[in-house]
Amino acid sequence: MNQVPIGTSGKAVMSGPDVSRAISRIAHEIVERNQGAHNVVLVGLQRGGTWIADLLAERIAQIEPNLVVPNGSLDVSMHRDDIGLRPIVPGAISEIPFDINGAVVVLVDDVLYTGRTVRAALEGLNNFGRPRAVQLAVIVDRGHRELPIRPDFVGKNIPTQVSDEVEVSVDGVVVTAVES
Repeated sequence: MNQVPIGTSGKAVMSGPDVSRAISRIAHEIVERNQGAHNVVLVGLQRGGTWIADLLAERIAQIEPNLVVPNGSLDVSMHRDDIGLRPIVPGAISEIPFDINGAVVVLVDDVLYTGRTVRAALEGLNNFGRPRAVQLAVIVDRGHRELPIRPDFVGKNIPTQVSDEVEVSVDGVVVTAVES
């Protein structure tokens, strides 16, 4: 799990408790939107979304104590459309040890920016089956979309500059201005 020191170089825009509350709210919204979590599975995008998916699974289990929500992870690095523009850095092994056919898959990531990672995740998900629906949960939506992708569940919308870097951890969210 990424540990982001809040302080010197960036501006803290969410504290650790803010992130925790956002995860709890998103868990409740997932359960409410799907009339329970019986057919819901969580898939965290490597690397930033996996720890969030783990926490969402825990929070959903608190809301629906008799239900275990399947939770997996997906590495999208080989499905990106910008492979020639930047180096390929595999995040980790994809691990979806459950059937997604007919399920509601909630893709989970830390930050939604251009939408290209989500596009790659949708392509990668096809290798595991055909879900009934795909929903998207993110802690931060920072705008600047290049593709028509919109999250279903958002912790916080944070306006940023294109050159900014956004880091999310259990300790909070930090936005750092990067000189071009």
